[in-house]
Amino acid sequence: MLSHIYSCGLTGIDGFPVCVETDISNGLPGFDIVGLPDAAVKEAKERIRSAIKNTGFRFPAKHIIINLAPAAKRKEGTAYDLPMALSIIAATEQTPDIDTDKCVFFGELSLDGGVQKVNGILPMVISAYHQGFTDAFVPADNADEAAVIDGINIYPVKSLKELCDHFNGIKRINTREVDISGYFARAAESALDFCDVKGQENVKRALEIAAAGNHNVLLIGSPGTGKTMLAQRMPGILPDLTFDEALEVTKIHSIAGTLNQDEPLILHRPFRSPHHTISAPGLSGGGTVPKPGELSLAHHGILFMDELPEFRRDALETLRQPLEDGTVTISRVNATLTYPCNIMLIASMNPCKCGYFGDPRRQCTCTPRQINAYRSKISGPLLDRIDIQVEVSGVDYDDLSSAEKGETSSTIKDRVNRTRKIQLDRYKGLNIYSNSQLDAGMLQEFCPLGDEENAILRAAFDNLGLSARAHSRILKVARTIADLDGSENIKAAHIAEAIQYRSLDRKYFE
Repeated sequence: MLSHIYSCGLTGIDGFPVCVETDISNGLPGFDIVGLPDAAVKEAKERIRSAIKNTGFRFPAKHIIINLAPAAKRKEGTAYDLPMALSIIAATEQTPDIDTDKCVFFGELSLDGGVQKVNGILPMVISAYHQGFTDAFVPADNADEAAVIDGINIYPVKSLKELCDHFNGIKRINTREVDISGYFARAAESALDFCDVKGQENVKRALEIAAAGNHNVLLIGSPGTGKTMLAQRMPGILPDLTFDEALEVTKIHSIAGTLNQDEPLILHRPFRSPHHTISAPGLSGGGTVPKPGELSLAHHGILFMDELPEFRRDALETLRQPLEDGTVTISRVNATLTYPCNIMLIASMNPCKCGYFGDPRRQCTCTPRQINAYRSKISGPLLDRIDIQVEVSGVDYDDLSSAEKGETSSTIKDRVNRTRKIQLDRYKGLNIYSNSQLDAGMLQEFCPLGDEENAILRAAFDNLGLSARAHSRILKVARTIADLDGSENIKAAHIAEAIQYRSLDRKYFE
Protein backbone atom coordinates (compact mmCIF):
# COMPACT_ATOMS: atom_id res chain seq x y z
CA MET A 1 0.00 0.00 0.00
CA LEU A 2 1.53 3.27 -1.15
CA SER A 3 0.38 6.91 -0.92
CA HIS A 4 1.70 10.32 -1.89
CA ILE A 5 0.83 13.52 -0.02
CA TYR A 6 2.47 16.91 -0.64
CA SER A 7 3.89 19.52 1.71
CA CYS A 8 6.69 22.11 1.62
CA GLY A 9 9.99 22.73 3.39
CA LEU A 10 12.14 25.82 3.93
CA THR A 11 15.61 26.88 2.82
CA GLY A 12 16.26 30.34 4.21
CA ILE A 13 13.18 32.41 3.35
CA ASP A 14 12.29 30.30 0.31
CA GLY A 15 10.18 27.16 0.25
CA PHE A 16 10.57 23.96 -1.72
CA PRO A 17 8.04 21.16 -2.44
CA VAL A 18 8.20 17.97 -0.37
CA CYS A 19 6.50 14.72 -1.34
CA VAL A 20 5.52 12.58 1.64
CA GLU A 21 5.72 9.00 0.32
CA THR A 22 4.32 6.29 2.59
CA ASP A 23 4.74 2.54 2.07
CA ILE A 24 3.02 0.05 4.38
CA SER A 25 4.07 -3.59 4.07
CA ASN A 26 3.75 -6.85 5.96
CA GLY A 27 6.44 -7.79 8.42
CA LEU A 28 7.51 -6.90 11.91
CA PRO A 29 5.73 -3.73 13.11
CA GLY A 30 7.96 -0.69 12.72
CA PHE A 31 7.84 2.98 11.84
CA ASP A 32 10.75 4.66 10.04
CA ILE A 33 11.04 8.17 8.62
CA VAL A 34 13.77 8.78 6.04
CA GLY A 35 14.70 11.72 3.82
CA LEU A 36 17.13 13.66 6.03
CA PRO A 37 14.72 14.49 8.88
CA ASP A 38 15.81 16.48 11.95
CA ALA A 39 15.00 15.47 15.53
CA ALA A 40 11.61 17.23 15.49
CA VAL A 41 10.55 15.26 12.40
CA LYS A 42 11.77 11.96 13.87
CA GLU A 43 9.80 12.60 17.07
CA ALA A 44 6.66 12.95 14.94
CA LYS A 45 6.30 9.17 15.01
CA GLU A 46 4.84 9.19 18.52
CA ARG A 47 2.63 12.21 17.86
CA ILE A 48 1.26 10.63 14.68
CA ARG A 49 0.64 7.25 16.31
CA SER A 50 -1.33 8.81 19.22
CA ALA A 51 -3.20 11.30 17.00
CA ILE A 52 -4.41 8.58 14.61
CA LYS A 53 -5.58 6.31 17.43
CA ASN A 54 -7.24 9.11 19.42
CA THR A 55 -9.03 10.36 16.30
CA GLY A 56 -10.77 7.01 15.83
CA PHE A 57 -8.69 5.66 12.97
CA ARG A 58 -6.71 2.44 12.90
CA PHE A 59 -2.94 2.59 13.22
CA PRO A 60 -1.56 -0.37 11.24
CA ALA A 61 0.52 -2.98 13.06
CA LYS A 62 2.77 -3.32 10.03
CA HIS A 63 6.08 -1.99 8.73
CA ILE A 64 5.66 1.70 7.86
CA ILE A 65 8.27 3.65 5.90
CA ILE A 66 7.80 7.35 5.18
CA ASN A 67 10.17 9.06 2.74
CA LEU A 68 10.34 12.85 2.59
CA ALA A 69 11.48 13.59 -0.96
CA PRO A 70 13.75 15.11 -2.12
CA ALA A 71 15.91 13.10 0.27
CA ALA A 72 18.99 15.31 -0.28
CA LYS A 73 17.39 18.37 1.41
CA ARG A 74 17.18 18.57 5.16
CA LYS A 75 13.64 18.60 6.62
CA GLU A 76 13.11 20.34 9.94
CA GLY A 77 10.23 21.35 12.16
CA THR A 78 6.83 19.93 12.97
CA ALA A 79 4.87 21.02 9.88
CA TYR A 80 5.12 17.52 8.35
CA ASP A 81 3.04 15.87 11.12
CA LEU A 82 -0.30 16.40 9.39
CA PRO A 83 0.71 15.25 5.88
CA MET A 84 2.48 12.16 7.30
CA ALA A 85 -0.59 11.19 9.36
CA LEU A 86 -2.89 11.72 6.36
CA SER A 87 -0.58 9.66 4.16
CA ILE A 88 -0.78 6.71 6.60
CA ILE A 89 -4.59 6.95 6.72
CA ALA A 90 -4.71 7.13 2.92
CA ALA A 91 -2.30 4.21 2.50
CA THR A 92 -4.47 2.05 4.79
CA GLU A 93 -7.52 2.98 2.69
CA GLN A 94 -9.42 4.52 5.61
CA THR A 95 -10.47 7.39 3.34
CA PRO A 96 -11.98 7.14 -0.14
CA ASP A 97 -9.70 7.40 -3.14
CA ILE A 98 -9.15 11.17 -3.19
CA ASP A 99 -7.18 13.37 -5.55
CA THR A 100 -4.63 15.37 -3.54
CA ASP A 101 -2.21 16.10 -6.40
CA LYS A 102 -2.96 19.83 -6.22
CA CYS A 103 -3.16 19.97 -2.40
CA VAL A 104 -0.49 20.76 0.18
CA PHE A 105 -0.73 20.08 3.91
CA PHE A 106 0.95 21.63 6.94
CA GLY A 107 0.49 21.29 10.68
CA GLU A 108 1.82 19.97 13.97
CA LEU A 109 -0.31 17.30 15.63
CA SER A 110 -1.29 17.11 19.28
CA LEU A 111 -1.71 13.69 20.85
CA ASP A 112 -5.49 14.10 20.67
CA GLY A 113 -5.38 14.85 16.94
CA GLY A 114 -5.57 18.63 17.20
CA VAL A 115 -3.59 20.71 14.67
CA GLN A 116 -1.19 23.28 16.12
CA LYS A 117 0.35 26.41 14.62
CA VAL A 118 3.71 26.14 12.83
CA ASN A 119 6.39 28.68 11.87
CA GLY A 120 7.15 29.70 8.30
CA ILE A 121 3.70 29.07 6.85
CA LEU A 122 3.74 32.15 4.59
CA PRO A 123 6.90 31.34 2.57
CA MET A 124 5.79 27.71 2.30
CA VAL A 125 2.37 28.67 0.93
CA ILE A 126 4.00 31.11 -1.50
CA SER A 127 6.26 28.29 -2.68
CA ALA A 128 3.26 25.96 -3.08
CA TYR A 129 1.44 28.59 -5.14
CA HIS A 130 4.44 29.01 -7.46
CA GLN A 131 4.66 25.23 -7.84
CA GLY A 132 1.09 25.15 -9.17
CA PHE A 133 -0.80 23.85 -6.11
CA THR A 134 -4.35 25.15 -5.81
CA ASP A 135 -5.37 24.15 -2.25
CA ALA A 136 -3.45 24.55 1.02
CA PHE A 137 -4.62 22.93 4.26
CA VAL A 138 -3.03 24.83 7.13
CA PRO A 139 -3.50 25.06 10.93
CA ALA A 140 -6.46 27.29 11.80
CA ASP A 141 -4.15 29.64 13.74
CA ASN A 142 -2.05 30.14 10.58
CA ALA A 143 -4.99 30.60 8.20
CA ASP A 144 -5.07 34.43 8.20
CA GLU A 145 -1.34 34.56 7.57
CA ALA A 146 -1.58 32.15 4.63
CA ALA A 147 -4.71 33.79 3.18
CA VAL A 148 -2.86 36.99 2.24
CA ILE A 149 -1.65 35.08 -0.84
CA ASP A 150 -4.11 35.47 -3.68
CA GLY A 151 -4.61 32.58 -6.12
CA ILE A 152 -4.53 29.60 -3.75
CA ASN A 153 -7.42 28.30 -1.62
CA ILE A 154 -6.66 28.27 2.10
CA TYR A 155 -8.45 25.69 4.28
CA PRO A 156 -8.09 26.20 8.06
CA VAL A 157 -7.75 22.83 9.80
CA LYS A 158 -8.40 22.39 13.52
CA SER A 159 -7.96 18.62 13.81
CA LEU A 160 -7.01 15.51 11.90
CA LYS A 161 -10.59 14.26 12.17
CA GLU A 162 -11.92 17.48 10.64
CA LEU A 163 -9.51 17.08 7.72
CA CYS A 164 -10.57 13.47 7.14
CA ASP A 165 -14.26 14.41 7.40
CA HIS A 166 -13.62 17.00 4.68
CA PHE A 167 -12.25 14.39 2.27
CA ASN A 168 -14.82 11.78 3.31
CA GLY A 169 -17.57 14.23 2.36
CA ILE A 170 -19.01 14.32 5.91
CA LYS A 171 -18.38 18.02 6.53
CA ARG A 172 -16.55 20.39 4.20
CA ILE A 173 -14.05 22.93 5.50
CA ASN A 174 -14.78 26.48 4.34
CA THR A 175 -11.92 28.40 2.76
CA ARG A 176 -10.45 31.40 4.57
CA GLU A 177 -10.30 34.78 2.87
CA VAL A 178 -8.90 38.09 4.10
CA ASP A 179 -9.34 41.67 2.94
CA ILE A 180 -5.81 42.91 2.23
CA SER A 181 -6.95 46.45 1.46
CA GLY A 182 -8.78 46.43 4.78
CA TYR A 183 -5.57 45.52 6.61
CA PHE A 184 -3.76 48.49 5.11
CA ALA A 185 -6.70 50.79 5.73
CA ARG A 186 -6.78 49.80 9.41
CA ALA A 187 -3.05 50.20 9.87
CA ALA A 188 -2.68 52.44 12.91
CA GLU A 189 -0.62 55.58 12.77
CA SER A 190 2.51 55.72 14.90
CA ALA A 191 1.72 56.85 18.44
CA LEU A 192 5.13 58.55 18.72
CA ASP A 193 5.29 61.90 16.97
CA PHE A 194 8.20 64.27 16.30
CA CYS A 195 6.09 67.18 17.49
CA ASP A 196 6.61 65.89 21.06
CA VAL A 197 10.36 66.53 20.83
CA LYS A 198 11.35 69.96 22.08
CA GLY A 199 14.17 71.70 20.24
CA GLN A 200 16.81 69.59 18.42
CA GLU A 201 15.87 71.05 15.05
CA ASN A 202 19.28 70.20 13.56
CA VAL A 203 18.90 66.55 14.58
CA LYS A 204 15.36 66.40 13.17
CA ARG A 205 16.71 67.75 9.89
CA ALA A 206 19.42 65.06 9.81
CA LEU A 207 16.89 62.31 10.54
CA GLU A 208 14.58 63.61 7.80
CA ILE A 209 17.46 63.37 5.31
CA ALA A 210 18.20 59.84 6.56
CA ALA A 211 14.57 58.78 6.09
CA ALA A 212 14.41 60.38 2.63
CA GLY A 213 17.48 58.51 1.34
CA ASN A 214 17.54 55.46 3.65
CA HIS A 215 20.88 56.51 5.15
CA ASN A 216 22.51 55.16 8.31
CA VAL A 217 22.77 57.58 11.26
CA LEU A 218 24.94 57.94 14.36
CA LEU A 219 23.71 60.21 17.17
CA ILE A 220 26.39 61.38 19.62
CA GLY A 221 25.48 63.28 22.76
CA SER A 222 25.38 63.38 26.55
CA PRO A 223 22.81 61.33 28.50
CA GLY A 224 19.32 62.80 28.54
CA THR A 225 19.62 64.86 25.36
CA GLY A 226 16.88 62.89 23.58
CA LYS A 227 18.80 60.46 21.34
CA THR A 228 16.55 57.49 22.08
CA MET A 229 13.40 59.64 21.97
CA LEU A 230 14.32 60.88 18.50
CA ALA A 231 15.22 57.41 17.19
CA GLN A 232 11.94 55.90 18.41
CA ARG A 233 10.01 58.41 16.30
CA MET A 234 11.77 57.52 13.06
CA PRO A 235 9.21 54.87 11.95
CA GLY A 236 6.58 57.61 11.86
CA ILE A 237 8.34 59.45 9.01
CA LEU A 238 9.39 56.47 6.90
CA PRO A 239 7.34 55.65 3.76
CA ASP A 240 4.59 53.08 4.21
CA LEU A 241 5.41 49.48 3.33
CA THR A 242 4.30 48.35 -0.10
CA PHE A 243 2.49 45.00 -0.33
CA ASP A 244 5.59 43.27 -1.75
CA GLU A 245 7.75 44.70 1.04
CA ALA A 246 5.16 43.66 3.64
CA LEU A 247 5.27 40.09 2.28
CA GLU A 248 9.08 40.01 2.49
CA VAL A 249 9.09 41.25 6.08
CA THR A 250 6.27 38.92 7.11
CA LYS A 251 8.07 35.90 5.61
CA ILE A 252 11.13 36.55 7.77
CA HIS A 253 9.12 37.02 10.95
CA SER A 254 7.03 33.95 10.12
CA ILE A 255 10.19 31.80 9.88
CA ALA A 256 11.55 33.27 13.11
CA GLY A 257 8.26 32.63 14.91
CA THR A 258 7.86 36.26 15.97
CA LEU A 259 4.68 36.95 14.00
CA ASN A 260 1.77 38.24 16.04
CA GLN A 261 -1.34 36.12 15.50
CA ASP A 262 -3.49 39.27 15.58
CA GLU A 263 -1.39 40.79 12.77
CA PRO A 264 -0.94 38.11 10.07
CA LEU A 265 0.65 40.64 7.72
CA ILE A 266 3.21 43.12 9.05
CA LEU A 267 2.09 46.56 7.90
CA HIS A 268 4.62 48.79 9.65
CA ARG A 269 8.32 49.03 9.03
CA PRO A 270 10.10 47.02 11.74
CA PHE A 271 11.87 48.84 14.56
CA ARG A 272 14.28 46.45 16.27
CA SER A 273 16.19 47.58 19.34
CA PRO A 274 18.40 44.73 20.65
CA HIS A 275 20.07 44.99 24.06
CA HIS A 276 23.82 45.64 24.02
CA THR A 277 24.52 42.18 25.49
CA ILE A 278 23.40 40.53 22.23
CA SER A 279 25.89 38.13 20.61
CA ALA A 280 27.18 38.21 17.05
CA PRO A 281 24.92 35.28 16.00
CA GLY A 282 22.01 37.09 17.66
CA LEU A 283 22.56 40.00 15.31
CA SER A 284 23.42 38.17 12.10
CA GLY A 285 21.42 34.99 12.71
CA GLY A 286 22.52 31.50 13.66
CA GLY A 287 21.74 28.10 15.08
CA THR A 288 22.44 24.59 13.84
CA VAL A 289 20.11 25.39 10.96
CA PRO A 290 20.51 29.19 10.72
CA LYS A 291 17.53 31.33 11.67
CA PRO A 292 17.13 35.08 11.02
CA GLY A 293 18.86 37.45 13.43
CA GLU A 294 18.07 41.05 14.36
CA LEU A 295 19.58 42.32 11.10
CA SER A 296 17.08 40.34 9.03
CA LEU A 297 14.18 40.95 11.42
CA ALA A 298 14.75 44.69 10.78
CA HIS A 299 14.55 44.19 6.97
CA HIS A 300 12.90 47.19 5.28
CA GLY A 301 12.93 48.96 8.66
CA ILE A 302 15.20 50.26 11.39
CA LEU A 303 17.84 48.57 13.53
CA PHE A 304 18.37 50.85 16.54
CA MET A 305 21.54 50.20 18.53
CA ASP A 306 21.47 52.28 21.70
CA GLU A 307 24.77 52.84 23.53
CA LEU A 308 26.75 51.55 20.54
CA PRO A 309 30.17 51.20 22.27
CA GLU A 310 28.62 48.93 24.91
CA PHE A 311 27.99 46.23 22.27
CA ARG A 312 30.59 43.49 21.94
CA ARG A 313 33.29 44.26 19.38
CA ASP A 314 32.71 41.03 17.45
CA ALA A 315 28.97 41.79 17.30
CA LEU A 316 29.62 45.27 15.89
CA GLU A 317 31.99 43.93 13.26
CA THR A 318 29.30 41.59 11.93
CA LEU A 319 27.45 44.72 10.76
CA ARG A 320 30.08 45.72 8.23
CA GLN A 321 29.29 43.48 5.26
CA PRO A 322 25.47 43.38 5.71
CA LEU A 323 25.33 47.21 5.81
CA GLU A 324 27.19 47.26 2.50
CA ASP A 325 25.46 44.37 0.72
CA GLY A 326 21.93 44.38 2.16
CA THR A 327 22.16 40.62 2.78
CA VAL A 328 23.69 38.41 5.45
CA THR A 329 25.07 34.95 4.67
CA ILE A 330 25.30 32.43 7.51
CA SER A 331 27.37 29.27 7.07
CA ARG A 332 26.92 26.26 9.33
CA VAL A 333 27.67 22.54 9.01
CA ASN A 334 24.08 21.76 8.03
CA ALA A 335 23.40 24.70 5.72
CA THR A 336 24.58 27.97 4.21
CA LEU A 337 21.69 30.42 4.03
CA THR A 338 21.33 34.02 2.88
CA TYR A 339 18.78 36.32 4.48
CA PRO A 340 17.92 39.85 3.27
CA CYS A 341 18.70 42.79 5.56
CA ASN A 342 18.05 46.04 3.72
CA ILE A 343 17.99 48.15 6.87
CA MET A 344 18.52 51.66 8.15
CA LEU A 345 20.96 51.59 11.06
CA ILE A 346 20.39 54.20 13.74
CA ALA A 347 23.03 54.12 16.46
CA SER A 348 23.45 56.33 19.49
CA MET A 349 26.34 56.77 21.89
CA ASN A 350 27.79 59.01 24.56
CA PRO A 351 31.00 60.90 23.76
CA CYS A 352 32.80 59.11 26.64
CA LYS A 353 32.25 56.53 29.37
CA CYS A 354 30.75 59.00 31.86
CA GLY A 355 28.85 60.67 29.02
CA TYR A 356 29.79 64.31 29.59
CA PHE A 357 32.87 64.97 27.46
CA GLY A 358 32.38 68.39 25.88
CA ASP A 359 29.16 69.03 27.82
CA PRO A 360 28.97 72.73 28.85
CA ARG A 361 26.76 71.92 31.87
CA ARG A 362 28.68 69.08 33.51
CA GLN A 363 32.34 68.22 33.80
CA CYS A 364 33.70 64.98 32.32
CA THR A 365 35.33 62.68 34.90
CA CYS A 366 37.02 60.36 32.40
CA THR A 367 40.78 60.23 31.83
CA PRO A 368 42.09 60.56 28.24
CA ARG A 369 42.93 56.86 28.30
CA GLN A 370 39.38 55.94 29.32
CA ILE A 371 37.94 58.17 26.60
CA ASN A 372 40.14 56.60 23.92
CA ALA A 373 39.35 53.08 25.14
CA TYR A 374 35.60 53.81 25.04
CA ARG A 375 35.66 55.27 21.54
CA SER A 376 38.06 52.68 20.12
CA LYS A 377 35.29 50.08 20.33
CA ILE A 378 33.84 51.70 17.20
CA SER A 379 36.14 50.76 14.31
CA GLY A 380 36.95 53.05 11.42
CA PRO A 381 35.44 50.71 8.77
CA LEU A 382 32.14 50.64 10.69
CA LEU A 383 32.11 54.44 11.02
CA ASP A 384 32.73 54.74 7.28
CA ARG A 385 29.46 52.89 6.68
CA ILE A 386 27.43 55.40 8.68
CA ASP A 387 26.41 58.18 6.28
CA ILE A 388 25.20 60.78 8.77
CA GLN A 389 26.85 61.56 12.10
CA VAL A 390 25.17 64.25 14.15
CA GLU A 391 25.81 65.73 17.57
CA VAL A 392 22.82 65.91 19.92
CA SER A 393 23.33 68.79 22.33
CA GLY A 394 21.39 69.59 25.49
CA VAL A 395 18.01 71.33 25.26
CA ASP A 396 17.53 74.82 26.72
CA TYR A 397 14.92 75.35 29.43
CA ASP A 398 13.04 77.82 27.21
CA ASP A 399 12.57 75.09 24.59
CA LEU A 400 11.47 72.55 27.18
CA SER A 401 8.93 74.86 28.80
CA SER A 402 7.55 76.13 25.49
CA ALA A 403 3.92 75.22 24.78
CA GLU A 404 4.51 75.54 21.04
CA LYS A 405 4.24 72.25 19.17
CA GLY A 406 6.93 71.29 16.69
CA GLU A 407 6.44 69.95 13.19
CA THR A 408 4.39 66.76 13.14
CA SER A 409 5.64 63.42 11.84
CA SER A 410 2.94 63.40 9.15
CA THR A 411 4.22 66.69 7.72
CA ILE A 412 7.79 65.39 7.61
CA LYS A 413 6.57 62.11 6.13
CA ASP A 414 4.91 63.96 3.25
CA ARG A 415 8.28 65.49 2.30
CA VAL A 416 9.99 62.10 2.68
CA ASN A 417 7.41 60.41 0.44
CA ARG A 418 7.80 63.13 -2.18
CA THR A 419 11.58 62.68 -2.12
CA ARG A 420 11.36 58.88 -2.29
CA LYS A 421 9.08 59.18 -5.36
CA ILE A 422 11.74 61.29 -7.09
CA GLN A 423 14.25 58.50 -6.44
CA LEU A 424 11.90 55.74 -7.59
CA ASP A 425 11.28 57.59 -10.86
CA ARG A 426 14.99 58.28 -11.35
CA TYR A 427 16.12 54.70 -10.75
CA LYS A 428 13.26 52.97 -12.53
CA GLY A 429 14.46 49.68 -14.01
CA LEU A 430 17.77 49.69 -12.12
CA ASN A 431 16.54 47.55 -9.18
CA ILE A 432 17.42 50.19 -6.59
CA TYR A 433 14.95 52.29 -4.64
CA SER A 434 16.90 54.93 -2.70
CA ASN A 435 20.04 57.03 -2.94
CA SER A 436 21.80 54.91 -0.31
CA GLN A 437 21.90 51.99 -2.79
CA LEU A 438 23.88 53.82 -5.48
CA ASP A 439 27.09 52.04 -6.50
CA ALA A 440 30.31 53.63 -7.77
CA GLY A 441 29.26 53.61 -11.43
CA MET A 442 25.87 55.14 -10.69
CA LEU A 443 27.43 57.93 -8.63
CA GLN A 444 29.10 59.32 -11.72
CA GLU A 445 25.83 59.27 -13.63
CA PHE A 446 23.42 60.54 -10.98
CA CYS A 447 25.66 62.73 -8.78
CA PRO A 448 27.62 64.97 -11.20
CA LEU A 449 29.28 67.98 -9.58
CA GLY A 450 30.16 71.42 -10.93
CA ASP A 451 33.53 73.13 -10.43
CA GLU A 452 32.47 74.90 -7.21
CA GLU A 453 31.02 71.72 -5.71
CA ASN A 454 34.11 69.73 -6.67
CA ALA A 455 36.38 72.31 -5.02
CA ILE A 456 34.41 72.14 -1.75
CA LEU A 457 34.46 68.35 -1.71
CA ARG A 458 38.18 68.22 -2.58
CA ALA A 459 39.01 70.56 0.31
CA ALA A 460 36.99 68.45 2.74
CA PHE A 461 38.54 65.23 1.42
CA ASP A 462 42.08 66.52 1.99
CA ASN A 463 41.51 68.35 5.28
CA LEU A 464 39.40 65.67 6.97
CA GLY A 465 41.40 62.73 5.65
CA LEU A 466 38.30 61.03 4.26
CA SER A 467 38.31 57.54 2.76
CA ALA A 468 37.00 56.65 -0.69
CA ARG A 469 33.92 55.14 0.98
CA ALA A 470 33.30 58.36 2.96
CA HIS A 471 33.59 60.31 -0.30
CA SER A 472 30.83 58.23 -1.92
CA ARG A 473 28.66 58.46 1.19
CA ILE A 474 28.90 62.27 1.09
CA LEU A 475 27.77 62.24 -2.54
CA LYS A 476 24.78 60.01 -1.71
CA VAL A 477 23.70 62.24 1.18
CA ALA A 478 24.15 65.36 -0.97
CA ARG A 479 21.96 63.75 -3.65
CA THR A 480 19.23 63.20 -1.04
CA ILE A 481 19.49 66.79 0.23
CA ALA A 482 19.15 68.03 -3.35
CA ASP A 483 16.09 65.82 -3.85
CA LEU A 484 14.51 67.22 -0.67
CA ASP A 485 15.05 70.70 -2.08
CA GLY A 486 13.56 69.65 -5.41
CA SER A 487 16.85 70.40 -7.17
CA GLU A 488 17.86 68.37 -10.21
CA ASN A 489 21.57 69.08 -9.66
CA ILE A 490 23.68 68.89 -6.51
CA LYS A 491 24.67 72.41 -5.48
CA ALA A 492 27.37 73.81 -3.23
CA ALA A 493 24.99 74.18 -0.27
CA HIS A 494 23.98 70.52 -0.56
CA ILE A 495 27.61 69.35 -0.61
CA ALA A 496 28.46 71.60 2.36
CA GLU A 497 25.59 70.22 4.44
CA ALA A 498 26.51 66.62 3.58
CA ILE A 499 30.14 67.24 4.61
CA GLN A 500 28.90 68.64 7.91
CA TYR A 501 27.43 65.22 8.71
CA ARG A 502 30.86 63.56 8.27
CA SER A 503 32.91 65.78 10.58
CA LEU A 504 32.09 64.17 13.94
CA ASP A 505 34.16 61.04 13.32
CA ARG A 506 37.21 63.32 13.15
CA LYS A 507 36.18 65.26 16.25
CA TYR A 508 35.51 62.22 18.42
CA PHE A 509 37.52 59.42 16.81
CA GLU A 510 40.86 60.95 15.83
